[in-house]
Amino acid sequence: MPHPAPQPAAEPPDLLTAELVVDMAAPVAPAMSPDGRLVAYSVVANSGRDGRPHSSVWVAAADGSAAPRRLTDGTARDAAPKWAPDSAFLFLTSDREERGTAQLRRIPLDGSEDIAKAESLTRWRGGICDYYPLADGRTVALLAEDEPTAEDERREAEGDDAKVWGRHLPVTRLRLLDLATGEVRTVNGLGDRHVVEVIQRPDGGPLAVLSWATPEPDPGVTTAGLHLVAPGTGAVQDLGPVGVEARSPAWWNHDGTWHLAHLAVPRGHLVGASAVLDTVPPATGPTVEQRHLTVGMSVCPTELVQVSDGPPLALFADGLDTALYRLDPQSLRFHRLSCATGTLAGLTASRSGETLAVLASTAYEPRNVHAGPTGGPLVRLSDTSPELRRIRWGVQERLGYRASDGLPLDGLLILPAGRTRDDGPFPLVTLVHGGPYFRSADEFALTVVDCGQWLATAGYAVFLPNPRGGSGHGHEFAAAVAGAVGGDEWTDILAGIDLLVAGGVADPGRLGISGWSHGGFMAAWAIGRTERFKAAIMGAGISDWGMQAGTGDDGILDAALGGSTGWKGPGPHIHDRNSPISYASRIRTPVLILHGEQDTNVPLGQAIHFHRALRHFGVEHEFIVYPREGHGLHERAHQLDALRRIRSWYDRWL
Repeated sequence: MPHPAPQPAAEPPDLLTAELVVDMAAPVAPAMSPDGRLVAYSVVANSGRDGRPHSSVWVAAADGSAAPRRLTDGTARDAAPKWAPDSAFLFLTSDREERGTAQLRRIPLDGSEDIAKAESLTRWRGGICDYYPLADGRTVALLAEDEPTAEDERREAEGDDAKVWGRHLPVTRLRLLDLATGEVRTVNGLGDRHVVEVIQRPDGGPLAVLSWATPEPDPGVTTAGLHLVAPGTGAVQDLGPVGVEARSPAWWNHDGTWHLAHLAVPRGHLVGASAVLDTVPPATGPTVEQRHLTVGMSVCPTELVQVSDGPPLALFADGLDTALYRLDPQSLRFHRLSCATGTLAGLTASRSGETLAVLASTAYEPRNVHAGPTGGPLVRLSDTSPELRRIRWGVQERLGYRASDGLPLDGLLILPAGRTRDDGPFPLVTLVHGGPYFRSADEFALTVVDCGQWLATAGYAVFLPNPRGGSGHGHEFAAAVAGAVGGDEWTDILAGIDLLVAGGVADPGRLGISGWSHGGFMAAWAIGRTERFKAAIMGAGISDWGMQAGTGDDGILDAALGGSTGWKGPGPHIHDRNSPISYASRIRTPVLILHGEQDTNVPLGQAIHFHRALRHFGVEHEFIVYPREGHGLHERAHQLDALRRIRSWYDRWL
């Protein structure tokens, strides 16, 4: 069913410009105070004079009884707010002393806060990557790289900077900051393992530490391990390995026994849905058993949150929506508390677990901070982009249909702004999400990557499919693309397009397809399978799965998706069958290629390879490279350029 389109104010609606999209402020990283009274959060915006993102920290009453207060002025990257255990101080990271180098600061919450009262707590050369205030109120766990030595500084000054591969990325180590003395003590028992997350047992007991064997994602994500660290002595107990893409460790207690849960792809799988895995740490030695607490569920956990005085809370992707669950300690199963239309993210809870805050978004409302009782209702606290209410948006419809083999699928349709289905058929752009383990939820999305409404306000219908491989439908649905990308997920997308053509929504002679990352792969794949598309946009996409497995950040996971590696003999290889580059001779569709020059997730070589093949076969295309950018676009000028090029490309060909 479609959501009724919101009507702008009585005045004529504003024009949606690229500047309005790029300069839209967005709240991130909400943090509920332990006593449940206040919520802190950051607001990120691009509109600074330097064209780079900056952020400020705000605090609001959790019950909405008072307007939010801005604690920092937004002239630096003030971010990652977290509370002292007694809720009297707010910690944050800030690079206002040295741009790009985050240090830890602390602000007292006395009702008259401002950045002038913020106390600088660290001057760690290289900066702080992350931190966690400990229960004693006197210590903060820091994640930070080693400070440069005199020899490091000499080599940098003289350009003596040869990199030894395997030791070219700095290791993030666990360190303990004494707030009274400012002394920073490094926990040496973890060796050279790269620490990625830390959380303390709520009773002030050991720290649960998640680490990789190396800072390199390949093989780091497949070598994850859990450890316990005694905060007083620094003694380390290894609990053993955990699954791929492990994250979000969370302690909980039942009948006097402490459990430690986390999210990960179940062991034995490289591709599939995340699961909640749980163990009871032994007194000594490694973990004996990990229990799979979400086995058989048709929804996918996205966040797991520790609650000091109760079992953990979790958010689950549930089709197009998001559900809040709580673990039942007796059955060791998650029970649903509520389900919200669209997206919930950034879940944070009070010490008791009775009050929570979250970022919530629906079809026409961008993400904002909401808070309230765990059982609801939640009150919106932030309103960072009120100017968007003066825009006439395209009507967003929820779609349900079946794949060619009968599998139920879902997705979204955005109609051109101010139009109804009866006005069709329209030029249709299919916008494929990345991942592939991601989804298009029934939320408001307006970025360079998720540009559905940007196109809808320019007269295009936009189809956002959720093919196999994504989240929200359980493990088997997500694992279906392993070694078979471009197979069933492509026919899933095609079935949705055919449905919209048959329904008179899409003009079969004016079809386009776009995507970023895995969505960019799907766009390149689609135009090698059919000539139905009159235009395509490939953003940071994969053209050669063999090359991606050998050069991308997540090589071992990309090999599992593509099906093989080039070092398994002379071939033929499965990844060649699954790579768009293999079908370049068939392509007749004009292609716009967008890629960041410093992208290490999907290296620039993927785009160069595809560009050279298209040039060889005389295919109409443009190839745009954005300096200094990685897998996404962050600089304001680059985002503006990409948005304008995307519209212009479809205006030209559709």
